Amino acid sequence: MTTIYSFAPIVDSHARVLILGSMPGQASLNAGQYYAHPQNAFWRIMGELLDFDPAIASYTEKTTALKSAHIALWDVLQSCRREGSLDSSIEIQSQVVNDFESFFKTHTHIRFVFFNGGKAEDCFRRYVLRDTALDFVQLSRLPSTSPANATLSFAHKRDKWRQMLMDTLFISQNRSDQLSVR
Repeated sequence: MTTIYSFAPIVDSHARVLILGSMPGQASLNAGQYYAHPQNAFWRIMGELLDFDPAIASYTEKTTALKSAHIALWDVLQSCRREGSLDSSIEIQSQVVNDFESFFKTHTHIRFVFFNGGKAEDCFRRYVLRDTALDFVQLSRLPSTSPANATLSFAHKRDKWRQMLMDTLFISQNRSDQLSVR
């Protein structure tokens, strides 16, 4: 089994929210982009909430939209061994977490950490919180946007993510029912 590596974070100095996945899936690793699997709902949800068309927007435009909304994106794991793309296939003993102590020292405006699914939350709580005091951030799990999480509808996932943005980034709904960042 080959060791795989996550990507650098998508972040700027104004980020207030950090969204964490566990480890990119095979489609993302092949593309060199977060959430590249066509059935993953992440960019579709972000497109609806941040007002861009993920089918047309380039990867750079998508990540710029996140940064403009003060959202950072990263993975809990820096590396691991895994067959395929499922989190359940990650070899537990091979997990190496990213350097969150340095990350939070550099990105001091982050106050909310949201986990894109249970594996990201479990790894973060198990490996990061044991070594790093993060009493200045609020931690919450959101429904995984992965196509493997087929038990929830797209609308349910989107609505949970929308609530997160409304609560943390002071987002308001305008007349067209689109979200806009204040």
